[in-house]
Amino acid sequence: MNPFWDNIFRRSGYEQSLAYFLSSMPMFKMLDKRELAFLENIVHVRNYEGDETVFHEGDIGSGMYSIRSGQVQIYKLDEQGQETEQAILKTGDFFGEVALTASRPRCASARTTEPTVLVGLFRSDMLEAVRRHPAPSAKIMLGLNRVVCDRLLQCSLQLEELNKQLLNNREQQTDA
Repeated sequence: MNPFWDNIFRRSGYEQSLAYFLSSMPMFKMLDKRELAFLENIVHVRNYEGDETVFHEGDIGSGMYSIRSGQVQIYKLDEQGQETEQAILKTGDFFGEVALTASRPRCASARTTEPTVLVGLFRSDMLEAVRRHPAPSAKIMLGLNRVVCDRLLQCSLQLEELNKQLLNNREQQTDA
């Protein structure tokens, strides 16, 4: 291809930018470019090695993480100290979002399974942003609220389905 045309059709650097990555996250989809630039200034990017702990179950949560690249395992320890995998999260997934609004113990542990880049948004930074820049902060918090509500609804539907299965199993046992 002619170098002139190659330059015209080459992707811009925006697709590789942190703002573009953030815009792909469900909770930040409604932000315009100015608001994304604001968000870009309050998040923290961190590189993790493989098999590195992000946080432990029981730690007081301080913020949420989005996976820019790599993979994270979410797991719990049972009474015997054995790990039970809860989820494997990949690029574009996020976790720990409840910690942005509630200072509560983490209900599971998170560990990278390969070299991983995480984008952290922490409660202390968000509180400061709300104080100094209420309009974009409110839009960010509304997006986060929408995501938490969606996850809560999904859990509620799954719990309802499990209860139906349990009731069916009990009915089958009493019929036998």
